[in-house]
Amino acid sequence: MLSKSQYIQGLQCHKALWLLKHSPELKQQPDAQSESLFETGHTFGELACQLFPGGVEIKFDTNDFDGMVRKTQELIEAGVEVIYEATFKEKGIFAMADILVKQKDGWAMYEVKASTGVKPYHQDDAAIQWYALSNVLPLTKACIVHVNNQYIRQGELDIIDLFAIEDITEIALVKQEQIPELLGAMEGMLKQAEPTIDIGPQCSDPHNCDFSQHCWSHIPGQSVFNLYRMSGQKKFELYRQGKIEYKDLATEGLSEIQSVQVDSVLNNQAMIDPDIIHDFLDTLEYPINFLDFETFYEAIPRFDGQKPYMQMPFQYSLHILQEDQPLKHKEFLGDEHVDPREELVIQMLDDLTDTGSIMAYNMPFEKRMIREMAGAYPKYSDSLMQLLDRFVDLLDPFRKLGYYHPDFNGSFSIKSVLPALFPDDPELNYKTLNIQHGGMAMDTFANLYKLKDQQKRDEIRNDLLAYCRLDTLAMVMILSQLEEIII
Repeated sequence: MLSKSQYIQGLQCHKALWLLKHSPELKQQPDAQSESLFETGHTFGELACQLFPGGVEIKFDTNDFDGMVRKTQELIEAGVEVIYEATFKEKGIFAMADILVKQKDGWAMYEVKASTGVKPYHQDDAAIQWYALSNVLPLTKACIVHVNNQYIRQGELDIIDLFAIEDITEIALVKQEQIPELLGAMEGMLKQAEPTIDIGPQCSDPHNCDFSQHCWSHIPGQSVFNLYRMSGQKKFELYRQGKIEYKDLATEGLSEIQSVQVDSVLNNQAMIDPDIIHDFLDTLEYPINFLDFETFYEAIPRFDGQKPYMQMPFQYSLHILQEDQPLKHKEFLGDEHVDPREELVIQMLDDLTDTGSIMAYNMPFEKRMIREMAGAYPKYSDSLMQLLDRFVDLLDPFRKLGYYHPDFNGSFSIKSVLPALFPDDPELNYKTLNIQHGGMAMDTFANLYKLKDQQKRDEIRNDLLAYCRLDTLAMVMILSQLEEIII
């Protein structure tokens, strides 16, 4: 018997399903971000039940799936009209319907997804649910409940406006014809040896596979898959031709950046264009304000003016470099219990120097956050908008190939550039921090308000400050390295 999620995994890749069933020890452990997404989905699902109040929930019990099935049947026979997590084992499928609602002529099935729209695999999800449930229940409708990303919270949370409901009954019915054959193929495959399926686009579409470390173990650290901005289709074409390592590639057909990337690795040396670096440095005006924002988002908005999944700045780090003066550092970290944006705006406008460059790494993000805060707080709009013309982007001299190091490995992110330029400096090593990337910072702050232990909360806030501080210190050090290169 397959669960609904296993069936969906089998649609993506038979080998992944086989490994899940026969070699589960090879499965990668979920990272903090994956766990946060799971928690978001669970919370969103619980909230969606309020669309159909008064129902009875089938409690999940890993030790008694049959008991969950029996309880569902008892509730149906007792005339209960709304059931949450209704559980069935039918036609080789173990399925749990998020919300089941009795109607005059049958039952409507609602699957809840914490996304902003209906995706193809959501349709497959509902279709396999229909396949199982229709064996024992008269079904009338299949719907996907998802986030309405146009909803803006003002005051109390409006459950009706927060959710959008899409009827996909016709799609679910059409897919019924394919399911027996698809299930049969999976069941037959599981009785045989591990499928000889090579890596391909299915490894990340629609989800990143939990067994990628196993299946990709033959791919070297620097390979065709690291080529800068090459399409996935082209990368797999080269792979299928046996062109995996850079030494296998001809430079024809590569972009300028890709050619520099390959040459740098093959020659094991950095590629430098001093003119590009000079041109960049000439645009700078002291004092230089090195600025970096951290943002968080939530599926369920907590604050007025917040949309689902809206990026909300909650933190910044600011290093200020004056000519012939010590480096200064300023920072802000919002209160996790309230909307941090207005306080952030007030302090940032006070902390930034009145003149001089504002340097960011990939500045379109920081500039977009400033525009959005200007729109949210009109009384600060003029002051915020005046900042935009002062921005310079430290990413530019690297993306323009003023400097390329073989250890960049096809990426110009600060997480790639910094360790390549300063490989032996522990103070410039993100891996020494408890929070090591923006995704961790985002998830950590988004969930911080739930933590009751004040001491633990303070420790985490210090971790957030340390992470963001390194982002701007990294920019200071990278700029100094560019200056040294052309001396």
